[in-house]
Amino acid sequence: MIILLTVAIAPGLALFSYFYLRKQIAKEPSRTLFHTFIYGAMMTFPIMFIQHVFEEENIIPNEFFRNAIFTSWIEEFFKWLILLIAIFKHMEFEDAYDGILYGASVSLGFATVENILYLFIFGLDTAFLRALLPVSSHALFGVVMGYYLGRAKFTTVANRKGMLFFAFFAPFILHLIYNAILGVNDISLYLIIPFMLYLWWFGLTRVKFAHSFAMQQFRKKAHDEMNFLSNKNDSI
Repeated sequence: MIILLTVAIAPGLALFSYFYLRKQIAKEPSRTLFHTFIYGAMMTFPIMFIQHVFEEENIIPNEFFRNAIFTSWIEEFFKWLILLIAIFKHMEFEDAYDGILYGASVSLGFATVENILYLFIFGLDTAFLRALLPVSSHALFGVVMGYYLGRAKFTTVANRKGMLFFAFFAPFILHLIYNAILGVNDISLYLIIPFMLYLWWFGLTRVKFAHSFAMQQFRKKAHDEMNFLSNKNDSI
């Protein structure tokens, strides 16, 4: 039991540690990130229940639409909704890179619980493949969502709605493509490898862009504080 839980949790913890340690300025409070992780973990059960009901009741008869489009939509929508409600206006959301951390945290909360349940059912033989595909893909979907959420947080009011839309739409499309590829039984292996390479490239470039933007914010904030102190001293 302990070995299974360790194997199930380790990939998500390793991926999140990587994104967390990439932040070179002030680290995000661990309690807020932990809460975000728990939100993602808790939403696993209602999502799986809804998916089970839709499948058992045959509400969406078309298998592709149900497994690729509906599954991608409901999972990414709930992640996006949690971030929008609980995190977007949080006082500890201080720079663009924080969006990456919060997005990865909520996604890995979901992916970790899903991974635990899956390994309990199918055993440890699938652990390595699960770490390479579902867990890492969920982390990267969260990174993309968090990137656009960070852009929305620190852009003009006129651009905010567009960025918030992309915070949902971009990971939804990536998730849809991922699920669609896995649904192509005969050639899925030949398609999923290049897609995962692209997903890693796309996700890591968002990490780089968010970090650069956060550093610009940090330098601007430091410059403004220095100017404020200088003006205050001059007035004295």
